[in-house]
Amino acid sequence: MIVYAGSKKTFQSELINGGIGRRLDDLFRKLGVPRESYSEFRSWEASLPRIGMIISNRAIDDEVQVALEYQIPLTSKRVDFMVAGTDGRKDNVVIIELKQWETCQATSRENVVKAFTGGALRDVAHPSQQAYSYAKLIENFNEDVRVNDIGLIPCAYLHNYKEENRSQICNGRYAEALQDAPVFLQKDGDALGDFIAKYVSSPSGKNLFEIIENGKLRPSKSLQDTVGSILNGNHEFEMIDEQLVAYSTILKLVENSVSDSGKHTVIVQGGPGTGKSVIAMHLLAKLINNDCSCAYVTKTSAPRYTFWKSLTKGRHKIAYLKGLFMSSGVFHRVGADTFTCLLVDEAHRLNAKSGLYGNEGENQIREIINASKISVFFIDEDQIVSMKDIGRIDEIRRQAEDLGATVHCNDSLKLTSQFRCNGSDGYLAFLDDMLQIRRTANRDFFDLDYDIEVFDDACAMREALRVKNTNNKARMIAGYCYPWISDRDKSKMDIILPGGFEAQWNFTTNEFATDKNSFDQVGCIHSTQGLEFEYVGVIIGMDMQYVGGKVVTDYRRRYLKRDKTIANVRSAEDERLADRIIRNTYKTLLSRGQKGCYVYCEDCNLGKYIRQRLAVVRQLGN
Repeated sequence: MIVYAGSKKTFQSELINGGIGRRLDDLFRKLGVPRESYSEFRSWEASLPRIGMIISNRAIDDEVQVALEYQIPLTSKRVDFMVAGTDGRKDNVVIIELKQWETCQATSRENVVKAFTGGALRDVAHPSQQAYSYAKLIENFNEDVRVNDIGLIPCAYLHNYKEENRSQICNGRYAEALQDAPVFLQKDGDALGDFIAKYVSSPSGKNLFEIIENGKLRPSKSLQDTVGSILNGNHEFEMIDEQLVAYSTILKLVENSVSDSGKHTVIVQGGPGTGKSVIAMHLLAKLINNDCSCAYVTKTSAPRYTFWKSLTKGRHKIAYLKGLFMSSGVFHRVGADTFTCLLVDEAHRLNAKSGLYGNEGENQIREIINASKISVFFIDEDQIVSMKDIGRIDEIRRQAEDLGATVHCNDSLKLTSQFRCNGSDGYLAFLDDMLQIRRTANRDFFDLDYDIEVFDDACAMREALRVKNTNNKARMIAGYCYPWISDRDKSKMDIILPGGFEAQWNFTTNEFATDKNSFDQVGCIHSTQGLEFEYVGVIIGMDMQYVGGKVVTDYRRRYLKRDKTIANVRSAEDERLADRIIRNTYKTLLSRGQKGCYVYCEDCNLGKYIRQRLAVVRQLGN
């Protein structure tokens, strides 16, 4: 989505008349952000006149194209400003990241600076790295940009930045980022104009913004397909903004551990699709290539097995690969500081006890911290889906402090950039409100490019999903409300629904996410948490219904004989926890899809309610 696009001449005219500001105002109003509370509008009021002066450079033709606020597909990131045209030989788009900063502080971390933003001094990505990562994201996602050989030229413009502070933003440790995307400060206006004119001096014969906005998206990558490539040193995913800050912070702690005898515990928070697992894999690759004693740890076996299998195609030996992916239940047998760094994904799923019968060890959080000098916990408390899950921030902090570890848990380690659900933060807010987990401000708005549909017939949903399964990246998943009888009799169906729908659970294979024969099976939370798909079809069972104007849950409708996530409910407190687990489970399932989510509800009233909520979204989006 591009908020504004026009020629240089039109842009400058509308800038004088205030038309661009009104368009931006309309956008933020649609997003449900009150004008008095957002700083972006005020920053545009300051930045637009300055950028208008920059492109007044006579070497830039009046008919070159400019654009504001382009949201990169499949992400929640927006490019501030773009100028498109040709240098006489090649079509180019100059990508400009705008900042209001007057100063910043260099840090010892890779491509990270300290700057006053969002009302506080924060660790943030260097603007040059930010602009470069946006250019790479567009290049990676948009096939038509590649086919048309459109050059993407990133840079950053800090029009308030004081000259006396240049040594911080242009520090030598950022040389590579500055080479990839030069930064222009307050005194560099003419230089920026010349830089743009070097690549965009005349209008292109093509509508370059049309190509960028509506170009064919390449098949999206999923982490389970690319782990092997990442560990072989390839850049499959470009880390951006707070992802880069978290990565660099952890990497620096590991580097310092050579001379620092202390223990450190890092808590990285982030919702579905914010890149927790991507950061973990990039760190794993970096650390093993630096001969660091490390491992990727998760309680959930599905991602552990899937990631390990994808690595067997790489350059490493299988036996060594298996050692990199560890269950959270083994560290009660590991001595203190055996590992330099343990990367704990899905940390909200950690348990107190380990072993098949839950009778080994004392506390998995404590055991992991004890076993490593640097323990990193990637966590989303809203994905706690079992009464045995103890992975909470306060518990991690308590155990770390008790073991003498320095705890790193702050705003710079909170991930917000959305890379799932077509990059729509609004969709996740919509889920929170729709499932009545919490009331959210923009509950009735999200990007309608995300393909979501409610079906009255489960067979129709399956066939619509089958159409999307062109590259084996669509799956059916369900709440654990149905008996598992096919494990004893392969001829039996586990899930039988009205209209002739029949299916088995996926437990016949450990590779549900990648096996080409898995489409007609149905996964549950245990086989899908920590993984992602292009499309998901979610079956919501009778453990969630719509009654009397409210979304209600009933843990007794789960298949309690085999479902151990809700067991031994004895008190009102247990019932409240069971209610939260059911809501969290369905939020997790409904957010597994990158491009779309199809839904079937056993409770017809719940289906009608979701459909009505979506109708409001569509009405507001028109």
